[in-house]
Amino acid sequence: MNHKHITIFGEVLFDHFPDGSRVLGGAPFNVAWHLQAFRQLPFFISRVGEDPTGDTVVAAMQKWGLNCSGLQRDNSHATGIVDVAIEQGEPAYTILQEQAYDYIDEAALADENRTGLLYHGTLALRNPVSRKALTALKEKGQCAVFMDVNLREPWWNKTDVLEWVEQADWVKLNHHELAALFPVSGDLEADMRRFRAHYYLEGLIVTSGKKGATAVDSHDVLVTVTPGEINRVIDTVGAGDAFSSVILLGLNQTWPLALTMERAQSFASALISQRGATVRDHAFYQPFLQSWGLVY
Repeated sequence: MNHKHITIFGEVLFDHFPDGSRVLGGAPFNVAWHLQAFRQLPFFISRVGEDPTGDTVVAAMQKWGLNCSGLQRDNSHATGIVDVAIEQGEPAYTILQEQAYDYIDEAALADENRTGLLYHGTLALRNPVSRKALTALKEKGQCAVFMDVNLREPWWNKTDVLEWVEQADWVKLNHHELAALFPVSGDLEADMRRFRAHYYLEGLIVTSGKKGATAVDSHDVLVTVTPGEINRVIDTVGAGDAFSSVILLGLNQTWPLALTMERAQSFASALISQRGATVRDHAFYQPFLQSWGLVY
């Protein structure tokens, strides 16, 4: 069923909203959630507190069928929380520090050489402890690395991020992040080609919100996708994670890049008609499983 293993490394956390509601998320967690629905059996590596919130994460993962053996428990740091405020209609995030996901422990990693694909973002690497664990994973395994850039102030610095880009095979970021990391000319396609070549990447994907996304691969083939007519936008939180999950799926299933991008865009467009970054109803995924030939 699986062509390769997909290992997902990084944060799982709860977004706390002003109305008192809280939503389970974190980019790597969202990606793992979708990949599980796509029957890829991802291995998710993170850390939560020995607290009721951590228990909630475990229960949600178990109910969805996600493998919990890479989820570490921490008795001195709390499960991750992000406070979300709505300012002029836009979400503003306060990412609390010293959270359990900052302390993913290298010593507690499963002692197996992982192969296939390794996904990571940038937020969970703000702390040296989790950073060391990821470095160990990269050194031990034989994985192609997919890096999903997610620059969150003040938790990043350019030197570190570019060092991780150098270690990656595939990189996804948005057009603002590209400009923050690289001297851009205003010609997106030319800038992408230069960035990809400079860092010897297999592929580079740049997302541009409503304008869609563009990818360039190591053969210099460019693919651009744009969202179709979207009838109902409920919530754009997690659209980028939905997109990433299908890119990983496509890499795992060796789909052509153009097809992968098209499918990633259609899934991300479907997700924004739902509340929250993850969907707890398998029926939502069924049409995609069927049309993509993932029904075994």
